[in-house]
Amino acid sequence: MTTTSNKSQLAIIFFTVFLYLVGFGVVIPIIPLLSKNFGATALQTGLLLSVYSLMQFLFSPFWGRLSDRMGRRPILLFCLFGEGLSYIMFAWARSLEMLFVARLLAGFFGASLSTASAYISDITPKHERSKGMALIGAAFGLGFVVGPALGGLLAVWGHHINEAPHFDTSFSAYWVAALCFANFLFGIKFLKESLSEKSESAAKKKRFSVMWHYLNIKTVGALMTVFLLSSLAMSGMEATLILFMGDKFQWTIKQVSFGFAYIGVIIIFTQGFLVRRLLPKIGERKVLRIGLSCFAVGLTTIAFSNTLFGMAIAMTLLSLGNGLSNPSILGSISLLTDSKEQGAAMGVTQSMASLGRIIGPALGGALYGVLAIAPFLTSGVLAFIALAIVLINFKLIPDHARVG
Repeated sequence: MTTTSNKSQLAIIFFTVFLYLVGFGVVIPIIPLLSKNFGATALQTGLLLSVYSLMQFLFSPFWGRLSDRMGRRPILLFCLFGEGLSYIMFAWARSLEMLFVARLLAGFFGASLSTASAYISDITPKHERSKGMALIGAAFGLGFVVGPALGGLLAVWGHHINEAPHFDTSFSAYWVAALCFANFLFGIKFLKESLSEKSESAAKKKRFSVMWHYLNIKTVGALMTVFLLSSLAMSGMEATLILFMGDKFQWTIKQVSFGFAYIGVIIIFTQGFLVRRLLPKIGERKVLRIGLSCFAVGLTTIAFSNTLFGMAIAMTLLSLGNGLSNPSILGSISLLTDSKEQGAAMGVTQSMASLGRIIGPALGGALYGVLAIAPFLTSGVLAFIALAIVLINFKLIPDHARVG
């Protein structure tokens, strides 16, 4: 059973991950506006959105390995403080180059999400590991809903306080920075170290050799590949959904934003409630299989939906599928790797997800230019491939959450 102390630590980690996603979501509607003000091309605007995920891909294993050696607490606190500074820099930016530096730093410090995953691995028993990982997914979903909405509301509020155009966008960034610093101070007082035995050799391995090592471990590598495919499929859909809904149903950005909020709410419900009820009854294997099936069908259904009701079914299925599969993947990888290497393992896993978020939007955009339904059909195929990988490795995936 999870102790009261562990529950309080989980709450801190939940809020930390939530802040990462809020910060990411807040600047999404702001970046195109700022980029335009600074004379950026469409390509430069796209790159400005991609560099965050690029830094997470490069540095998630770094923070994970360093936390195996130094402990989770100092890494999480240092990165929270750094994250706050990156948003202050974003608010102060007066050139496109400075915006790029701010987003690079935000991605660098935000890559410590792998350490947050490792922290959960440290403080949850094996039979509750995937349930603990579901908290990260719920924080993702909540941040996905709150971030863009908060960014828009704060920008409007800032406009009423000060008519200067730049202040409209910087106001939101200052608020995110304040939340990061508040969580940093809260963590200093209440966040305890979770790592009982540090690994002296953890930080000595080179980044890509570590990634290659885990990808070559039977089942672990397969599950990391599944996580990559899932991220690739999801980000490809996200990048083109607004175009698809506008062309097919004449939806505006505001209406599509509500659609994304709906996805986030379903993910919150799934990972905050449903996963925690299903895992003790049927275990990781079946939850993962059901989740990927729903995810694949939902993505494919988007391409063939000619009514809003059909789109609603598609959105519900892919949200449920994503919410069920992600914590099961993370929990299974954690169970299959050494307790002294949780940071490194989670780092490589999150790095795979970041790689998907780098490639997905570009691939989706390119496919949409050829055929409007192509990104969703491709995402569906990727999800079905992920499901096939899980079915092939089905008996090797741990099932510790199941009771009886």
